[in-house]
Amino acid sequence: MRDLMYLGLSRSTLAVAQLGFVSGLFVPGFSRNPCLEATTELRDFFAKARNGSVRLIKVIIEDEQLVLGAHKELSRRWDADYDALVLPLLDEQQPCYVLYRLDSQNAQGYEWLFISWSPDSSPVRLKMLYAATRATVKKEFGGGHIKDEMFGTVKEDVSLSGYQKHVSSCSAPAPLTAAEQELQQIRINEMVGGCCCCPSLVEYPDPEEVKTEISVESKHQTLQGLAFPLQLDAQQAIQALKQKKINYIQLKLDLERETIDLVHTSPTEIADLPKRIPQDSARYHFFLYKHSHEGDYLESVVFIYSMPGYKCSIKERMLYSSCKSRLLDTVEQEFCLEIAKKIEIDDGAELTAEFLYEEVHPKQHAFKQAFAKPKGPVGKRGQKRLIKGPGENGEDS
Repeated sequence: MRDLMYLGLSRSTLAVAQLGFVSGLFVPGFSRNPCLEATTELRDFFAKARNGSVRLIKVIIEDEQLVLGAHKELSRRWDADYDALVLPLLDEQQPCYVLYRLDSQNAQGYEWLFISWSPDSSPVRLKMLYAATRATVKKEFGGGHIKDEMFGTVKEDVSLSGYQKHVSSCSAPAPLTAAEQELQQIRINEMVGGCCCCPSLVEYPDPEEVKTEISVESKHQTLQGLAFPLQLDAQQAIQALKQKKINYIQLKLDLERETIDLVHTSPTEIADLPKRIPQDSARYHFFLYKHSHEGDYLESVVFIYSMPGYKCSIKERMLYSSCKSRLLDTVEQEFCLEIAKKIEIDDGAELTAEFLYEEVHPKQHAFKQAFAKPKGPVGKRGQKRLIKGPGENGEDS
C-alpha cells in the first residue's frame, strides 16, 4: 500500500485498493493477482538495452502484462536528448514507466533514470495499478542499473529542468529546526582549538566547513563540553580562592565573545547566597563553605550552577550546560582546586545552611536488620500429650 500512498490518493480509494489487493476481493479494473509479469519480448529487450545503444524504454501494462510501449536510440548526449525523447511519449490520460539511459556507468554497466508517469487526469484504477506494479518493473530491469527515480503527474515534473531540481533537492542538506541550528552553532564552537587559559591560541574554524548531518541513521551524540577561555581576572580569582584569600566567585559567559568572564568576588556568607543568584540569567558560582562536621572544622569548595528555568534563551541554556564540564575540568586539573560538591539550582532560595550541609554531607541510611524469628526445638517436640476422656478423673460423665 506504500506505493499507493505515494500517489496521494484519498483514504477511501486506498481502502478500496486494500480490499482488492490484500483481502483478495474483486475490484473493477484489478486482477486478483496484482503481481504482473513482463512478457518474454520485454525481458529480452531489457537484456539487450542495458549495454546497447538504446537511450529510452517505455513500458506499459496491457492485458495484465508488462509490455514494451516504445523505445528510442542514442543520438546525442543524455541531457541534449532528454526533453526531445521523453516528453512526447507521455500521454495525458495514460500512466506509464520510462527508463532513460544516462551516460554515467557503474560496476554493472550504464546507469538509468526510472520515471513513473501518472497524470492527474488518468483514471484512478490505472493509477493504482501502475503504482502497485512499479517495484515489479524495477526488479525485471535490474535495480542495480537504476541510479535515480522520479515520479510525475505533469510534464514539468519529469522534464530535464525538473530532474535537475530533483537532483539538487536530494543533494541539499535537510532544513534545520531552530534547535538544530543552535546545536550546529555549538558544534562549530566545540571544534575551537587551543587552551582554555590562553585565549590568544584559540583558532576558529570556517563555519562552511562544519556541517551537521541528520538522518534516520544518525546516532545520538552528546556534547562533550565547550572550551570557552577563562579571562585573566577569572583565572586570578580562582587562584585566590584556592589560597583562601576570597570565599566567593561568580562567573558568566560572554555569548558574543565566547569567553568566561568574572562578575565579582564579593565576600559572601551563607545567608547572602540567595541574593547572589540572578533571576533572569545563568551563572557559575564557587563558594568556600566553612562549617563543622562531626567535631571537625572544614572549609569545602562548593560549585553552584544556577539556571533560572526557561527565562533564558535556548542558546544560553545549551551553552551554559555544555561549558560547565570543561570549566570544572580546568579548575580541578589545571588549578588543582578540589571541589567537594557540584550543585545545580534554579532558584537562590534553595541555598540554605541546612541544604548545603546535607549536600556536602548526605545522610547515611543505617541498615536495619530484620527481626530474626526464633528457631524451633531441634528434633522431636517432646512426648505426645494424652487427652483424658470423660470420667477418667473420677468424675461422672
